[in-house]
Amino acid sequence: MAHILSGTGKARPSATLHLETEAITTARNELAACFQLAALHGLEEGICNHFSAMLPGHDDLFLVNPYGYAFSEVTAQNLLVCDFAGNVVAGDGEPEATAFYIHARLHQQLPRVKVAFHTHMPHATALCLLQGPPLLWLGQTALKFYGRTAVDEDYNGLALDASEGDRIASVMGDADILFLKNHGVIVAAPTIAEAWDDLYYLERAAQVQLLAMATQRELKPVPHAIAQRAYEQMREGDAQSARAHLTSAMRRLALHN
Repeated sequence: MAHILSGTGKARPSATLHLETEAITTARNELAACFQLAALHGLEEGICNHFSAMLPGHDDLFLVNPYGYAFSEVTAQNLLVCDFAGNVVAGDGEPEATAFYIHARLHQQLPRVKVAFHTHMPHATALCLLQGPPLLWLGQTALKFYGRTAVDEDYNGLALDASEGDRIASVMGDADILFLKNHGVIVAAPTIAEAWDDLYYLERAAQVQLLAMATQRELKPVPHAIAQRAYEQMREGDAQSARAHLTSAMRRLALHN
């Protein structure tokens, strides 16, 4: 399923770049933790799927996982630094081609997207296989995403060129969550902590929705006014809550390891 990407331009020597700042070390540690946490929660799919984060202090470089590694194998040290031309500026290996074309184009076309997580996590992806809106406004956890989602209805095969990456970025627009019909999901966020928080709770919301649907009883949606109010209440402290969530998860990860 995976395709290796070959660099399309002349790589810049990493010695000319500041790649060992405290902010970069923190980003590497947090992003690597998210890969390992996703593996623990069953959100990965073999050596496919990918997370990326813009490199702190740089507006044209991003961190991404190397091809051939399961999420549980990703560490702060083996993350790659890539530029938007497809060159590996730092690290050993290459990104998987769809990882590059999806993430590079998202970061380049949508500068607000500092972090992008793409998975085929089972419950959220199952919703992408159904006709109609994927996520329904049925439970409190789902309301975290009220008004924040977009749907790509036009599955177009693997993202193996810049035009497909640009198409996906265009469909995402101002949304934070993109449901890719017949494919999977993308979570976009301003910070790694917020991306992890959204990824985790998106899968939980999808899971309980599918459980409710499986009963074949009538579903009870939350009225718009209440849904909007609940969303606003949750968003008020969302960044702080996301930071606490990732910090807690990284503590538990350290105990697990």
